[in-house]
Amino acid sequence: MAKKTAAPSAVSKVMEMIKENSVEYVDFRFTDPRGKWQHTAQHVSTIEEEMFTDGIMFDGSSIAGWKAINESDMILMPDAESACMDPFAAKPQLILFCDIIEPSTGQAYSRDPRSTAKKAEAYRLHRHR
Repeated sequence: MAKKTAAPSAVSKVMEMIKENSVEYVDFRFTDPRGKWQHTAQHVSTIEEEMFTDGIMFDGSSIAGWKAINESDMILMPDAESACMDPFAAKPQLILFCDIIEPSTGQAYSRDPRSTAKKAEAYRLHRHR
């Protein structure tokens, strides 16, 4: 699964949601191999449209079972179509679910449950046609 570029309309919709809801923080969420939610939040001033094509670098060694410290660079690739407001946040916060990308190949990380689910779904749809 190659690195997916977000549809410009979906990215525009996210940027509109940020303005319309006076969003202060964007929470980038993903799941570790054990199914536990992980996240990192950023102030809205750091959010740019390029994040949806370039992703956000993070340290994969901090996630149990993923990477050793010497090969820890990974990419969070936000899915613009997953954008929703967090109804429980004290300040207006937008949630974006992310895929994990292996920076050396630009491919989906094999231990990312979201990527695994997408592959299984694609396989199932392809097989039943």
